[in-house]
Amino acid sequence: MADAWLPEAGRLPARTDGGALGGGAPRAVWFSSESDARTISARSVAADLARADRAPHLVWNPWSGEFVQLLPIVRAARMLDAVGREGRVCAQIVVVGQARDPFTGTPLNGLDPLMAWLDAWGVARRWPAGPPLPTPQSYQARRDRRGWARGGHFGASQVPGAGRPDPGGIDIRRVTGPDTPVAPIPRPRPSVGQPGGSPPAPASPLHNGILPPSPPVLGVPVPEPANARS
Repeated sequence: MADAWLPEAGRLPARTDGGALGGGAPRAVWFSSESDARTISARSVAADLARADRAPHLVWNPWSGEFVQLLPIVRAARMLDAVGREGRVCAQIVVVGQARDPFTGTPLNGLDPLMAWLDAWGVARRWPAGPPLPTPQSYQARRDRRGWARGGHFGASQVPGAGRPDPGGIDIRRVTGPDTPVAPIPRPRPSVGQPGGSPPAPASPLHNGILPPSPPVLGVPVPEPANARS
């Protein structure tokens, strides 16, 4: 059986987890920390998330190759609400980086052992929802339950009910390999002012240098929409 802890990762065990997993197709969800991976360590981000009681399974710095694991993959993490308990595993991975500067533009140091670990847990190398949208379009991303039920890899912006915009427009083939089947880039939902449009979730105030996402998910920053920056 695969190891519940990534062998290459340092450990910073969280006090609480998200509960028992409910079964179903295995999946991995990718988040961004909204911090600079060239100056901020994975351990620093992990410590902030642990203090906020929003522990993911794993924090990864793709520049340094540093991993810090907070929870075993056999328990649910705390970056998502109840949807994070779906699947035999639902690996929640925070990448140190920013959604506006997708992490696939980095050296991706450490990616190979991470992917081998996810493979061992049965996470299929596919993206049923297609490539994650770049910000700010990802605020209106379609979060389809049909694709989610298939399992595989997802950006946080593609998780049903999550309302997050990260990890931005990553190159999925740099993550899951050149043979990854690429679905069409999903079209965003109608924007405000168009039929069926709805406003994006507002950003929350900074907490300890990290922007929490819209409730009930707190802890990891939500990237600020481009049209909100002066």
